[in-house]
Amino acid sequence: MSQSLVKNLIHLVYSTKNRHPWIPKNHRDGLFAYQAGIFKEWESPALVIGGVEDHVHALFSLSKNHALKKIVEEVKKGSSKWMKADGPHIADFYWQAGYAGFSVSQSNVDEVRRYIENQEDHHRKMTFQDELRVLFQRHGVEFDERYVWD
Repeated sequence: MSQSLVKNLIHLVYSTKNRHPWIPKNHRDGLFAYQAGIFKEWESPALVIGGVEDHVHALFSLSKNHALKKIVEEVKKGSSKWMKADGPHIADFYWQAGYAGFSVSQSNVDEVRRYIENQEDHHRKMTFQDELRVLFQRHGVEFDERYVWD
């Protein structure tokens, strides 16, 4: 094949350090828009970004030119700076060290999009930890509770 054609859709989840409620509702749209700009800059356009006070979900198309780890690093680094300097000015803001990333088939994009758009309703019934456990189970990800919840 003379060119590389790739479509890797990723559902990314990451939380604030110790799930501290540092993402105020009135700054979420600004944060998500800023993060969308970083995804775009790294050739990994976001389809949707959403979340609540202590974590973020993003559905994006992973670039063929950059590793997932690098995209996550840049999104978290850049948006952390935004939260400290341009957003709600939270000097102690940090993202947790890790993240969860799940592949999404094209046939499930609408379902994952709705799931991300309805995070507030979803978390009236389920904690972040329970949500992540369900996602891990659904995607067959083995994990050790001792190292997931920093």
